[in-house]
Amino acid sequence: MRVRMRGRLLGVVVVLLLTAYLAPVAAAAEPTLLEIYQVLQKKEFVDLTHSFAPGIPHWPGFPDERRETIYWYDEGVGSAGYGFFAHVYTHVGQWGTHCDPPAHFIKDLRTIDQISVKEMLLPLVVLDIHEKAAQNPDYVVTMNDVRAWENRNGPIPEGSFVALRTDWSKRWPDAAAMRNADKDGVAHYPGWSLEVLKYLCEERKITASGHETTDTDPGIATSKGDYSCETYILSQDRYQIELLANLDKVPEYGALVVVAFPKPAHGSGFPARVFAILP
Repeated sequence: MRVRMRGRLLGVVVVLLLTAYLAPVAAAAEPTLLEIYQVLQKKEFVDLTHSFAPGIPHWPGFPDERRETIYWYDEGVGSAGYGFFAHVYTHVGQWGTHCDPPAHFIKDLRTIDQISVKEMLLPLVVLDIHEKAAQNPDYVVTMNDVRAWENRNGPIPEGSFVALRTDWSKRWPDAAAMRNADKDGVAHYPGWSLEVLKYLCEERKITASGHETTDTDPGIATSKGDYSCETYILSQDRYQIELLANLDKVPEYGALVVVAFPKPAHGSGFPARVFAILP
């Protein structure tokens, strides 16, 4: 009996010693932030952002940007003085590649300054429908497109940023080509479907979404004043990025996306700088 008791005690002591020894080893195995940074620096970065300026494509209900040079290096150019370079920019928050916070459509939900910085570095998922959009500019993403993606890559990860690739950004900065209106003024460009957005938010619990067009909804819907998809995604307390670029240069899975924007108090939206880090 005593031999058994000693054996058990010895076993417990060995387990405790191994735990005490291996715990620091496991902790030490975790890479430091500097080591992670050094890994990231070796990766390819892809800018997903259009430069903005007066005259760029935008939602037709918004005014154009106005820009004034108030200081210039040389005297006689700036409206307020000289010695350095400074602009005054006047534009709506939803200008160029931009962030729409939930409050953009839904009263009392989060404004842009209330979006957590932890929501700005996310796994990037790209749903690629560009070939179908080339054949049919009114195409909307379907659950079959999502199922095909998940058959190749597995379930869309929780917390992802899901971008809809249509290659519509290749029409930039031609506003008429982006809108693609017919003789009756009806716009024809691709978009999201309510079915897919509901699946992404309610089943896959994504953090945010984005697209290359001026709107979440397809052109034939927005031409009738129907913004059901945009209303839905923002009502789910998700933010979205509109007018993305260069989605053809990133993989459909495996990259990270960084979404950054200024922090105007109680802001309805603002231009964003978005880029991907490739695997």
